[in-house]
Amino acid sequence: MTISVWRYSHLVLAISSFLLIALASITGIILAFEPVSLKTLPYKVDNFNQITLAETLPVLKNNFEEITDLTVDHNQFVIVKGINTAGNDVTVYVDPRNGKTLGVPEKQNEFFQWVTSFHRSLFLNELGRFFIGLTAFLLLLITVSGIALIIQRQRGIKRFFTKIIRENFFQYYHVTLGRILLIPILIITISGTYLSLVRFKIIPEHKVSSKVDFDSIKSDPEKKLADFTIFKNTTLGEVNNIEFPFSEDVEDYYTLKLKDRELTVNQITGDILTEALYPTTVLLTELSLDLHTGRTNIIWAIVLAIASCNILFFIYSGFAITLKRRSGVTKNKYKKEDCNYIILVGSENGSTFHFAKSVYQQLIKVGQKCFIAELNNYSVYPKAEYLIVFTATYGLGDAPTNASKFMELLKKHPQPNKVDFSVVGFGSKSYPDFCKYAYEANNVLSLQEWAASLIEIHTVNDRSPEEFGQWAELWSQKTEIPLAISPKLFAGKAKRLHKLVVTEKTIITHEEGSFLIHLKPKRTLRFTSGDLLAIYPANDHRERLYSIGKVNKNLQLSVKLHKNGLGSNYLYDLQPGQIIKAAVDVNAHFHFPKKASTVIMIANGTGIAPFLGMVDGNHKKINTHLYCGFRDSSSFELYKDATHKNLEKKKLSSLNLSYSREGNKQYVSDLVLRDKELIAKAMQQDGVIMICGSLAMQKDIIEILEVIFKETNNQEVSYYQSHNRILMDCY
Repeated sequence: MTISVWRYSHLVLAISSFLLIALASITGIILAFEPVSLKTLPYKVDNFNQITLAETLPVLKNNFEEITDLTVDHNQFVIVKGINTAGNDVTVYVDPRNGKTLGVPEKQNEFFQWVTSFHRSLFLNELGRFFIGLTAFLLLLITVSGIALIIQRQRGIKRFFTKIIRENFFQYYHVTLGRILLIPILIITISGTYLSLVRFKIIPEHKVSSKVDFDSIKSDPEKKLADFTIFKNTTLGEVNNIEFPFSEDVEDYYTLKLKDRELTVNQITGDILTEALYPTTVLLTELSLDLHTGRTNIIWAIVLAIASCNILFFIYSGFAITLKRRSGVTKNKYKKEDCNYIILVGSENGSTFHFAKSVYQQLIKVGQKCFIAELNNYSVYPKAEYLIVFTATYGLGDAPTNASKFMELLKKHPQPNKVDFSVVGFGSKSYPDFCKYAYEANNVLSLQEWAASLIEIHTVNDRSPEEFGQWAELWSQKTEIPLAISPKLFAGKAKRLHKLVVTEKTIITHEEGSFLIHLKPKRTLRFTSGDLLAIYPANDHRERLYSIGKVNKNLQLSVKLHKNGLGSNYLYDLQPGQIIKAAVDVNAHFHFPKKASTVIMIANGTGIAPFLGMVDGNHKKINTHLYCGFRDSSSFELYKDATHKNLEKKKLSSLNLSYSREGNKQYVSDLVLRDKELIAKAMQQDGVIMICGSLAMQKDIIEILEVIFKETNNQEVSYYQSHNRILMDCY
């Protein structure tokens, strides 16, 4: 494969997947810190891998009335489920040496839950998982093509890790860090791709089923747990899970799920009843999870975080290199057949084009007809009088990619008239083959009958303006055409902010309560309910986003006041009449559907904000049902008047409320389950479900909908998501 093919493959793959790779990398960086934080918890004991089941199980049995399950998690914390001596059901961390309780396992942090869900599926369920799997595979291909480029750049595998001379910041670190982090990135991509194949059952799952021959189970000789051979030979480090017998009956047994196999053990004699080795696919799945998440090793988790950070750098530096390479491309003013001055460029990274471009612009400015092209585009130039070759050298004295065909083309296409040529070589004296290709090009041109050297070959070290200026001065003296070189400046476009006036704000009744704030645009502003308002509370880069409800042509935000919250405190401190600057981010995927027969809105807390605006704007009176979950009735008071007003106007068909800390103590998911027939029927008739609020609520709702649809509509949630009939905006 030629370098151009590898490069174009590398570039095309990067362009087609950079956004998903960036999202996966950012969330991967965050998730890498979860195992690091978990490893700091004080639930692991010394010499863990030396403790046998024969030592720990009798101790645990004496400290608990009953044990149903023992689990050794990825942090080597021992978790026991059972009944303690006080008769209470417990799930606790224990010291396997003495059976003492060390703590109680907690649910995964909500923030990590949110990030994990996004990292795995982009909140798009199976469709999202497919895209993430595809992203892992594309990143694998990008890595492989990058390896090929480094090999070709270094001219061989043996020189893969030889010194790289620093010429350009992005180019240098793109290659250097790529070599250093090659193994971690390969592991991330391969393990991610493998897990996706398992998820979609392209690699089949394997479930161990233990077929115990109950007729052959022996009840003697009876042994103590400490004397069971299998328990004496098995350490806690080898264990994933142990299921304890339900009763003292001989037909109930221990089930040991180890790292590489599953065993069933006679609870009386200690005999092994069945043994099943896990197939390679199961072991590879566990290994892939360990390697992809860093869940078993704090150092590896940190390495994954660093690798993910560098993937982001590779995206940025890769595009910077490409843009620099492409920035030299110039649209010619004249056709090559009409030009007296021909400039040909050989450049690997685009930097040489800047010098060539400056000369081209000066020649055009003084009225000369000039044509600029890559060396690989060399052809016959009928009116050419002067030929200027600007070329870099790539690798170990080779031609740049866009100059690899020049020598061959030079022999095929002789010029019809005498042409004065000049060659300028660009390179770095740090390399042993400084400007080697430029010298070769100069030598070949000198052998052409039609070509005459105007001035000696000139070289420029490290893109020195002074050395380039020396050539320009010599060339100008020979041609009597003055050259003046000037760089171009580029400016970025600032984000557009709009002025908004605070017209109204409610007062919270208790600490960390919620409030409504109304904002009126100073000028015409297009927005709709479901869009996001971006504010900058500290007048710096920190951005806070809030869902917009459009009420009476104004923006209405529902905000929960958090102690020390940057955005919520900023908004709450605003007074009517004050003006703020903010931007509106269009959130088209979460707008009120115009053609739905029925709309089911599901929210908790301040997630009701966009729905208030959507209901207020429901002038066509589409059948709309609102399901909301709050802590108590006082939390709903803020929205009571608006919702009841829309109920009276028939803009809202029904209002369904649940309070988690009052009355029947229900959640909004309970309401959805209660009205499953109504929801199923609505979805059979082109209905749309909209969900806004916390990710925990979203997860519960999706699980319930999955059950409802399978039972009634014979469809999956992913089907409705793919048809834009389940819309979600959760946080």
